Amino acid sequence: MRLCRYGKGGFEKPGVVDAEGRLRDLSKVVANIGPNELSPRGLKMLLKIKPESLPVVNGNQRLGVPYVGIGKFVAIGLNYSDHAKEANQPIPSEPVVFLKATTCISGPYDDVIQPRSSTKLDWEVELGVVIGSKAQYVPEDEALAHVAGYCVVNDVSERAFQMQSSQWDKGKGCDTFGPIGPWLVTADEIPDPQGLDMWLDVNGKRMQTGNTRTMIFSVAKLVSYVSHYMTLLPGDIITTGTPPGVGLGMKPNPVFLKPGDVMALGIRGLGEQRQKVVACPG
Repeated sequence: MRLCRYGKGGFEKPGVVDAEGRLRDLSKVVANIGPNELSPRGLKMLLKIKPESLPVVNGNQRLGVPYVGIGKFVAIGLNYSDHAKEANQPIPSEPVVFLKATTCISGPYDDVIQPRSSTKLDWEVELGVVIGSKAQYVPEDEALAHVAGYCVVNDVSERAFQMQSSQWDKGKGCDTFGPIGPWLVTADEIPDPQGLDMWLDVNGKRMQTGNTRTMIFSVAKLVSYVSHYMTLLPGDIITTGTPPGVGLGMKPNPVFLKPGDVMALGIRGLGEQRQKVVACPG
């Protein structure tokens, strides 16, 4: 099932995208899509619904973040060997974990705002993993049972901010640096998260092409690993790293985003995003 939220920012309604790509209104069934709806009990109820039985939503609707209640936005760095190489970093022996601020979260088609003093704004298409049930010290072979679904994430980064110290967070958590969506695709539709094609274009030029099969650490490994250091709760999201092709790694010279640039990105089965870069107001 492809779950989403649509409408003006702050006033989104819950929806479902049917097999023909039509948006259907879910608001008579649930008030919103959040941790309760993403729990095993909530998903069991939602998955019984036939999307074609719901009213079609007409018109060109804005799609927002596909669910609410994101308590933690966990990110994994250097999780593709080719990306580690282009970043001139060693292949990690265990996952590199950092946090993106929840205030960076935005819709899949909302503008990305270049922060003040930004000089090295960059892109990263990533697979997002949404937690559906509490995960604490979870064995790897049980980890995927705690996943509610998957989505596209653009881990927007400001490299100058990121490299100012050994801590990456301030280059990863600026406002609008976490577009999520367009949908949350429930885990039953993605039996193997390690076989998904992914891509990203800037101004119509293909910059990133990859597949989740080349992750250094699998989704199951990441969920298990992170759960040994912090308790994961329903609604938490883990963004799992990016394949090669980021602006920082361009040869012979890095390429960075500027106002007016447009990013388009997607993952097979999970939909596509599109963001325009705009200057910080004021």
